[in-house]
Amino acid sequence: MHSQPGQPRRGGGRRVAAEPPGPAHEAPAADGRAETLRQYLETVQARTQGAASWLKSSSHFAQLLNRDGFVPVTARFTAGDLAFLAGAREELLRFAELGLRLAELHQPQEASPLTSDPGSQFQRCRSCMWRWPCPTFRILEEVLAGPDPA
Repeated sequence: MHSQPGQPRRGGGRRVAAEPPGPAHEAPAADGRAETLRQYLETVQARTQGAASWLKSSSHFAQLLNRDGFVPVTARFTAGDLAFLAGAREELLRFAELGLRLAELHQPQEASPLTSDPGSQFQRCRSCMWRWPCPTFRILEEVLAGPDPA
């Protein structure tokens, strides 16, 4: 016969104490790497938004090229502009690498017949197994397509 914890044994023996309630299954501690990455991305975003845009003035500078292929520029920079320009090339290279690696990971899996009807077959992402195009690929496509022309 089974004895229940905390209940007397049928044979009159001693009581078996119930297991003391332990801590509930605690959620694993958050990985600090995710928070560090989020902070880095927010810092780059804030610094980029705070820097002056050269989009309009860059077309004017193209007309000022000298014989040596340089444009003599005198400009007024804020501290934020200088901080942005100091790391812009390296950050853009890292973001391009990030985009390329994510796009490589999230590709359609080779089609496998799930049903005998070819019209009802669909592809899945080979990395996350979501229906293709997966959310990661759609976000990459949406962000890199730029602002909506409307």
